[in-house]
Amino acid sequence: MKKERKVWAFFIVLGWLVPDLQAQQDTVRALQLDTVVITATKYPKNKSETGKVLTIIDRGQLNRSAGKDLSQVLNEQVGLVVNGANSNPGKDKSVYLQGAKNEYTLVMVDGIPVSDPSGVTGGAFDLRLLSLDQVERIEILKGSQSTLYGSDAIAGVINIITKNINEKPVEADASFSLGTYNTWRATAGLQGQLKTISYNAGYSRFSTDGISEAKETGSTPFDKDGSQQETFQGQLSITPNRNISIKPFFRFNRFAGDYDAGAYTDDTASSYTGDLLNTGLIAQYGFTRGSLFANYSYSETNRLYEGTYGPTQYSGRFNHAEIFGNYSFNENLVAMMGIANQEYKMIDKTATEADPSVVITSPYATLTGSWNNLNLEVGGRFNHHTKFGSNATYSINPYYRLGNTKLFLNFSTGFKAPSLYQLFGLYGANPDLKPERSQSFEMGASGLLDKKLAWRGIFFTRKIEDVIVYQYPANLNLDRQDDYGFEVELSVMPGERFTIKTFYAFVTGAVTTRGASGDTTYYNLIRRPRHSASANASYQVTRRLHISANLQVVGQRDDLYFDMNTFTNQPATLQAFSLFDLYIEYRMAKFLTTYVEGRNLFNASYEEVYGYNTLGSTVTGGVKLSF
Repeated sequence: MKKERKVWAFFIVLGWLVPDLQAQQDTVRALQLDTVVITATKYPKNKSETGKVLTIIDRGQLNRSAGKDLSQVLNEQVGLVVNGANSNPGKDKSVYLQGAKNEYTLVMVDGIPVSDPSGVTGGAFDLRLLSLDQVERIEILKGSQSTLYGSDAIAGVINIITKNINEKPVEADASFSLGTYNTWRATAGLQGQLKTISYNAGYSRFSTDGISEAKETGSTPFDKDGSQQETFQGQLSITPNRNISIKPFFRFNRFAGDYDAGAYTDDTASSYTGDLLNTGLIAQYGFTRGSLFANYSYSETNRLYEGTYGPTQYSGRFNHAEIFGNYSFNENLVAMMGIANQEYKMIDKTATEADPSVVITSPYATLTGSWNNLNLEVGGRFNHHTKFGSNATYSINPYYRLGNTKLFLNFSTGFKAPSLYQLFGLYGANPDLKPERSQSFEMGASGLLDKKLAWRGIFFTRKIEDVIVYQYPANLNLDRQDDYGFEVELSVMPGERFTIKTFYAFVTGAVTTRGASGDTTYYNLIRRPRHSASANASYQVTRRLHISANLQVVGQRDDLYFDMNTFTNQPATLQAFSLFDLYIEYRMAKFLTTYVEGRNLFNASYEEVYGYNTLGSTVTGGVKLSF
């Protein structure tokens, strides 16, 4: 116990005293806070010009994550836990942003939400249906963002931004990697610009034999649960003049894998297949004082589970249409207004209604002003839901700049609409459910010293009322959830070739359940650590050779598992663990780069979910080509 306390004390101090290293240009840009972002305001703006809590995973970091998938990259970020990221690759993934439930984080691609209306329980999106290939950067915006993005953004949003199209007529790239558990990945991309039309297309395929998803209980080994992923995406950019751009896109992702029956329980007959088809367009018109944006997206998800009890299929359709624009009255005052229309439809023969669908229509607006060093952003959104009626959310975000130091406050409300399965599903359907409603508060400070040291510390609280829970025989708005925590980060660049990044995060929470004999309150952040920390060091040894190392420490967690003997949920404890990863990259020629990555090099034994396996030491080697 004393040793564990010393480890956490070390990371708390280190989180204030040390730093972040990316590739040289990426790091300098991040430390200067002049990176252009879009998620915080919906239109391009420098990171330094917003008081919101934003984390950027840039292209340099993604390039050095060639052996990882999306969930593993997200799992390394401060305040973000992706449960299942280090389990068997085919295991389902749950996103816990600042301790919030999986369904409280909205996932977007290029600023447009992706959704699976067929999802059971809260309807969270399946990260296995997205790939890192052709991704330029990822922006993670914390705190309730319902004013800008509507439902599902109670904890924040993850915006995956695809690659920019270069000005060359033709440019190609490819990669291939091979690793432990007979794991391999191959990608190919083609992009270019021909006068007023640019194009970008990519294809990737992933396959692994994997490990047994469930832990073995005796000497007889369980069978391996392999998985495969195949993705294709294409995008055009049509720019008839400098003020207009139209970008149609098409994406298809298929994920398939085997899964087991439960904790310590093998299953040789069960498999899962999931498809995501996502297509639409993004249009922009720029004028002297602002821009006008319009986007449309159609998503279709199909998931098939096959096993002992026969096939079970879930299908959903999601239509998103939005138009918004920003206008600068002067250099100190900017207004943004828009309206979004979202249609969710579940294709399920067992649904309690013939047409299980809802529509949410939402006008919204924000106003941003600055007076000397004081800045303020306020916003509001009105939401009309065809089942539960109407509600409204708002946000207030003042921040003050004192030299290179920024002090900020965020107060915002949010909502999570009940999922289609909660409203119309086979088990527990309740068409009278109300939305879950949240209040979030953040305060903190960030700063930059001599363009070589950047730091940030935040404290947050989140209260959610009318939490939806299943209480036989129906889903009910019954609970209240209260969470709070803090995060500290430090990024240092002591030399042009050397960077260090550290963070420490703490989160805790409790649920209050109303009952006939009174309220009951207890800790309930299942599978979410109170303490987490990381230290990353990156060194550009020569112009050709790059080395980076990462140490991640995850604290003890609570879990629940279903006991087949008593047919009840039983508590379990998941022990703390540490993971050490090493990445080495060597640029052999302008067009050829080789790399090797070792993950969990000390072969730590641990659990992310009670009774399920995690990956031991793995090694991946590969090549990346660009022409």
